Amino acid sequence: MTDQIETAELHGQPVLKLQTPDGAVALISLFGAHVLSWTPPGGEERLYLSPDAVFDGSTAIRGGVPVCFPQFAALGPLPKHGFARNRRWEVTSTRAGKDYAVATLRLTDDEATRALWPHAFAAELSVSIGGDRLDMELEVENTGDAPFSFTAALHTYLKVREVEAVSIEGLRGLEYRDSTDGDRIKKETGIGLAIDNEVDRVYHAAPRTLLVREDRRAMGIHAENFPDVVVWNPWVEKCAALADMPADGFRRMLCIEAAAVKEPVELAAGANWWGRQTLIAI
Repeated sequence: MTDQIETAELHGQPVLKLQTPDGAVALISLFGAHVLSWTPPGGEERLYLSPDAVFDGSTAIRGGVPVCFPQFAALGPLPKHGFARNRRWEVTSTRAGKDYAVATLRLTDDEATRALWPHAFAAELSVSIGGDRLDMELEVENTGDAPFSFTAALHTYLKVREVEAVSIEGLRGLEYRDSTDGDRIKKETGIGLAIDNEVDRVYHAAPRTLLVREDRRAMGIHAENFPDVVVWNPWVEKCAALADMPADGFRRMLCIEAAAVKEPVELAAGANWWGRQTLIAI
């Protein structure tokens, strides 16, 4: 470890703290390789972490950037969002320079994962901060002798000042699956998507770059090799039903998730896949 990357604890759980000389800071929980916090230099926290999140080393953490693998949501036989977010990952490398800090965490199959999903794999999440950027890259390798398929997402919770004042640009013309309306396929017609009710959508063939506008600030979101993007906000009733969210938490968060959902990733024996999401504070 360097003085820019150190081990620490948050609510009794081990975390990595990344920091750069210009003041950028990120926290990564070893449980789930879960990015919990990101603050650009001289700026504000840009990820939402629920004040009621559970840190017990077994419950998925509400907020930040959970890693959904090898299943997104309930689209399959596994527990919701798979098992990667509920497993302890190993730190395999760290490095830092005058304007960046990066850490890589790794998860491999074991008896418990194979009981749920009978495949040999290695997953790595690399997290890098530098300037006004947060880069997250998920890589999956098939280390077995038979092919497998999976779905995945970086379930990014953005921290917003007031969700009803947010506009998401870049989705116009895209088809999406609307989970709030019986999974009907619809088409986005608005120039900017406003959030004024429950939203649970998977947009297909998404553009590489989206822009999230707020009052006096914005967030650029760039994805590579993730063909879908998920937009989610639980709104009033569903938020109130979440034990690990305050009743008004929906007002301070908006999930925009780089995802591979519509078409599962098919991975031959010995092959690998990667997907990346970059957040740029503006």
